[in-house]
Amino acid sequence: MLIAQISDPHVRPAGQLYQGVVDSNRMFDEAIDHLHKLDRRPDLVLLTGDLVDEGRPEEYAEVRTRLARLEMPCLVIPGNHDHRENFRTAFADHAYLPRTGALHYCIDDHPVRIVALDVCIPGLHHGGVDAEGLAWLQRTLEADRQKPTLLMLHHPPFMSGIPYMDAYRCMDTAPLEAIVRAFDNIERVLCGHVHRTMFRRWAGTVVCACPSSTTEIALRLAVDAAPASYLGRPGCMLHLWDEGHGMVSHVSHIGAMEGPYPFA
Repeated sequence: MLIAQISDPHVRPAGQLYQGVVDSNRMFDEAIDHLHKLDRRPDLVLLTGDLVDEGRPEEYAEVRTRLARLEMPCLVIPGNHDHRENFRTAFADHAYLPRTGALHYCIDDHPVRIVALDVCIPGLHHGGVDAEGLAWLQRTLEADRQKPTLLMLHHPPFMSGIPYMDAYRCMDTAPLEAIVRAFDNIERVLCGHVHRTMFRRWAGTVVCACPSSTTEIALRLAVDAAPASYLGRPGCMLHLWDEGHGMVSHVSHIGAMEGPYPFA
């Protein structure tokens, strides 16, 4: 099974630029085109939050227009820039999304089980999981301790070392870590939010943070670093599952590049 992951497209109303700088809508279109052109089509696409920039209905209308071109099924979770109720309304035809409350769900229709945990706190930019969410996750993971599983959430559950991103990380993650660590069938934890590729060993598994399809957060590690971002190389991730070999995760850069050249 091949699973694609796109994160943080920050779609804007028609004609408006993201941060007044970049056409994130066009770049989201290019990310979709990129998946269509891969030599192997993904079986499923995961969108790991911040689908829009301000949570406005007109932004979600733009997302849905663009996703209408996507030729493979997709699953969505919100990010801190999303508005939970506007998100729910925009994806009302996605029957797996709960009608009320946090947008947790589990999809068990594929060789890899997908567990989505909504760690967004309405009105705030950092993430967290309340007691109800932790209990839901425990029950959901307990339902099958054997099947390979992906857990996806928007905020990474770890410190990145970039101070202005860590201020908005998923907070108080010890209870979440304890639950995840108790299940050895969690192949990956997939997230977005940081607009950079990051990997970390965590809770007995591997966390993969997906790059954004738009801007790249500056890699500034000084404790007093000022927030900044770049028009870096956009990307997505591809997670390839094979029953005999396990899961391998790749970064797939979006856009034209020189080559291909003969392999050497």
